[in-house]
Amino acid sequence: MNETANHESSLSHPSGVEKLSIDAIRILSMDGVQKANSGHPGTAMALAPLAYILFMRHLRHNPKNPGWMNRDRFVLSCGHASMLLYSTLYLSGYDLDIGDLKEFRQWGSKTPGHPEYKQTPGVETTTGPLGQGVGMAVGMAVAEAHLSAKFNRTGHYVVDHHTYFIASDGDLMEGVSHESASLAGHLKLGKLIGFWDDNEITIEGARSLADSDLVQERFEAYGWHVISVEDVNDLNALDDAIEAARAELLRPSLIRVKSHIGYGSPNKQDKAAAHGAPLGVEEIRLVRERLGWKWEEPFFVPEEAVAHWRHCLDRGKNLEEDWKKEFKTYQKAYPAEAEELLRWESGRLPDDWEKGIPDFAGEVGKFATRSTSGKVLNALASKVPELLGGSADLGPSNNTHLKGLPDFEAGSLDGRNFHFGIREHGMGAMMNGMLLHKGLRPYGGTFLVFSDYMKPAIRLAALMKLPAIYVFTHDSIGLGEDGPTHQPVEHIAALRLIPGMRVFRPCDPAETGEAWRQALLRKDGPVALILTRQKVPTLDRSVYAQAGGLARGAYVLVDSHPSPPALVLMASGSEVALALEAFRQLRKEGVSTRVVSVPSLDLFCEQDPAYREEILPVGIPRLAIEAASPMPWYQILGGKGDVIGLNHFGASAPAERLFQEFGFTPAHVIQKAKALLA
Repeated sequence: MNETANHESSLSHPSGVEKLSIDAIRILSMDGVQKANSGHPGTAMALAPLAYILFMRHLRHNPKNPGWMNRDRFVLSCGHASMLLYSTLYLSGYDLDIGDLKEFRQWGSKTPGHPEYKQTPGVETTTGPLGQGVGMAVGMAVAEAHLSAKFNRTGHYVVDHHTYFIASDGDLMEGVSHESASLAGHLKLGKLIGFWDDNEITIEGARSLADSDLVQERFEAYGWHVISVEDVNDLNALDDAIEAARAELLRPSLIRVKSHIGYGSPNKQDKAAAHGAPLGVEEIRLVRERLGWKWEEPFFVPEEAVAHWRHCLDRGKNLEEDWKKEFKTYQKAYPAEAEELLRWESGRLPDDWEKGIPDFAGEVGKFATRSTSGKVLNALASKVPELLGGSADLGPSNNTHLKGLPDFEAGSLDGRNFHFGIREHGMGAMMNGMLLHKGLRPYGGTFLVFSDYMKPAIRLAALMKLPAIYVFTHDSIGLGEDGPTHQPVEHIAALRLIPGMRVFRPCDPAETGEAWRQALLRKDGPVALILTRQKVPTLDRSVYAQAGGLARGAYVLVDSHPSPPALVLMASGSEVALALEAFRQLRKEGVSTRVVSVPSLDLFCEQDPAYREEILPVGIPRLAIEAASPMPWYQILGGKGDVIGLNHFGASAPAERLFQEFGFTPAHVIQKAKALLA
């Protein structure tokens, strides 16, 4: 049953310095939007009491050290209400000043239009695309749960904090929030507390235009503890609701908070007009009048309110100092565990972790790179204990299961095999949350074609430079009989287009091991491993170049002589073997040919010009081969070049037949090559 936290309004509505401190958020928020002539004032004005209660009384945070390990995490999923967060951070004592608030939405400011990770002290994550923040908050709660299960000991609770998020009506309409909330309830993440801002307004008008969900009942069905606060201005009711949520250890909590968008605006309160546009000079004057705010100067906050808010500084300092004392006691009792926890938190890999990468020098035969990836992953898991993850219900196909290790589930929160369910988008968002929390190196798998389902989360990972690892298998028409619905064509190109994304498509076991090495070494952005279902030949590295060249994106696999070559064949993944077959035939015919393996086109394009010219000599015809969209290859074709790719969807048939029908044969490669040489 829903719980209701409610009190007599005359007893619990703010007054005195509390009212002044709450109204300061409203004033700063509407003034910031007005000065920028752009933004969303309504939600910030509505939720000012919630921000006040949370930051002043409940949130464990230290404004002078926003990165304190055991702080509570706070996510503003409705990132368009960013002035709510910026105003609260400034008033709490974070490294923001009034000048920063005046620069809202301006070039180079600490206060961009939507919260951005690492740009504003106290902002835990980039939000704005609705629903993403809910998923990331779930991921943060997962990280806390795993780390506390792994490192805490009886009487020593050094990882012990909550994750809070605020979600709008729009957040809870987005599918990613449904996916994430469902899994959070299933996992019984009791330290996750969300607030639903129930104001019944979206940009187009009333929520009822497009949504009549029974939100509270839906979350109860997910397994959440649901509480209702009928008036966001009822401070005692908010207080009681948060305390009740914190006391619930076996279920995540959703607190429905009834609010009035644009609170205090005589003409725009409870209207869509308050959502995404400045109120206007005259309306702002009327808001000041209605709130009893006697100062007309924009951005002015009386010292009384600032001083009251700055109690957060002493409170935060004391909370962190108490934790530091507790951690020192823990270090004395469990020195090895303490050292390991600090290592996980720092993101530093174990000293001998690379010994976990298998040596494939003795391998012979054909193997799917997805299978090789599974071997590498399992070997690395024994060396990198913070490595955990799973797939969107495709573990046996993606080869993402860590053998012999427990599942992460309610009652087994130290498990390392994560079952995301058929929730690709939620998986991507939750991985981001785990990385933002710090302490874990998550990976997530699915078929490459379904990377589209998680693209917004991948984009945010790239934007925030988070080292997420995506295991994308079934990478081409090579998956065969499942047909065009499951055969990716444009997906590799789409991933390569994301700024900061690193895409690896290895051709054999050696390159697959190197791709995993580079994935774990990367600290400043996500990595996609593009892997085959079909078996590919293992290259004899005593004949062909070593796979270490993968670290530069492309390398010369083999040359016929004399040098320079008359032709360069370039390929990635399974098509490297095809290029080598054509190479051998061309060599017999006396055509001097070079084969370049390009496991990471994006990485190769970042290399210095001298290296690129060393690999691809200027003026030499180039032929690229990849069973995917040809578009990315045109950037390195040079003056005379061609691509054998796919500008159409696949078909349902055995892989061998598809490669033949679509021109991925030695004969077709040789035909194209000779045309370039003509």
